[in-house]
Amino acid sequence: MSEHFVERARYMCSLGGATGTVTALPGAIPILHSASGCAGNFAWTQNGGSGLQVGGYCGSLTVPSSNMQENEVVFGGEDRLREQIASTLKVMDGGLYVVLTGCVPEMIGDDIFAVVNDFREEGAPIIGAITGGFRGNSYWGYDLVLQALVKDFLTRGLSKVKGKVNLWGIVPYMDPFWRGNLEGARRLLELLGLQVNTFFTPADTLDNIRRAGEAELNVIVSDIYGHEAARHFQERHGTPYLTLPLPIGPSASEEFLRVVGDELGLAADQVDGVIAGEKKHYYQILEPLTDCYNDLDLQRYAVVVGDGNYAVALSRFLADDLGWLPELTVCTDQVKDDEREAISARIDGFTSGYRTNLVFETDASEVLGHFNRHWPRSKGEKYYNAFSPAFVVGSSLERELALQLGAPHLSVSFPVANRAVLDRGYTGFRGGLRLAEDLFSAVVANR
Repeated sequence: MSEHFVERARYMCSLGGATGTVTALPGAIPILHSASGCAGNFAWTQNGGSGLQVGGYCGSLTVPSSNMQENEVVFGGEDRLREQIASTLKVMDGGLYVVLTGCVPEMIGDDIFAVVNDFREEGAPIIGAITGGFRGNSYWGYDLVLQALVKDFLTRGLSKVKGKVNLWGIVPYMDPFWRGNLEGARRLLELLGLQVNTFFTPADTLDNIRRAGEAELNVIVSDIYGHEAARHFQERHGTPYLTLPLPIGPSASEEFLRVVGDELGLAADQVDGVIAGEKKHYYQILEPLTDCYNDLDLQRYAVVVGDGNYAVALSRFLADDLGWLPELTVCTDQVKDDEREAISARIDGFTSGYRTNLVFETDASEVLGHFNRHWPRSKGEKYYNAFSPAFVVGSSLERELALQLGAPHLSVSFPVANRAVLDRGYTGFRGGLRLAEDLFSAVVANR
């Protein structure tokens, strides 16, 4: 892999991602075995990047932590962890406790599982995960927590239930719209008559998660996130997994429904009926806007900057559904070669046939350079094809880029610091309407 830069990073360390993932589980409480300050840093990073989503049940600044000091570094921190777990079980009411490790206890060799297993033998609902920050970024922390659930929390040996699926690939907090996106994708699956377990929404329960092994299919709406956990799941519980892109708007949602329907052997007329009903609703809602779209010339050139999920999904929506021209798509993830190939294949597969210029770049300061190489600035030519009217879809870090291009801007991908996010989401047919609404609102905001 090539060298990666972390200037104005778009993620936390793996411990940060793991902490947010556990916080998002219903009734779950993370217990950090780490140096002091880690939990506070994660909390304020979420606040500055997840649309003000900094709290949660026993999350944020209320996360229990062993707060390791010099004494634990010298003599080991297992006794301190044991003390912290006992205190947490006593004063915090949770259905599941998950011990997460930071860099320090991993470097000195603390055996958290020896401590965790003692409490498990006493009947405590507790598991552990090795999540030292140096292991990767926050997206990998999400995968590590899922792996721990698969290994130590899910019931083994359950019979498969026809029509039951698990939905993964949307990372809590690292996708600021994770709640709405999970609910939108789940709604698509439920329209097919499926029973859906999404792990992280208010409709989910720890009991349903514990019985996730009953699913006949895991649906992963990402080419990157959650795949290692899905492989562990398949080995332990015999459930295959299906990889699809994040379904934003009618084109991606129709493909999503057809592929899932084929995989599960659903009747074609059933799938066709669902798609027809959703498309009818989508275009009936969008139709009143068409006169303004044409008369005000709301078509735009676009630059899209996002993680491995959003880079593909947003560009496809703009090109295939909105009729915009996403000239440059920047994927900000640290990607392996096979992940790069998967994302590139998605970009090449737009139904409109439109070809965006895809680059992989972790350094936010380099996005403008990529744009200038793709679309050189005017050098005083008599005739020049200007990049206008334009739009920038990305994160809050792209506001400066939008100003330099003289373009409106919408923050969607992490970090989102200029919007408050509750349960808004962009997945599905109806999520596409919400995204179109937000995009057009930004275009006409200063009229």
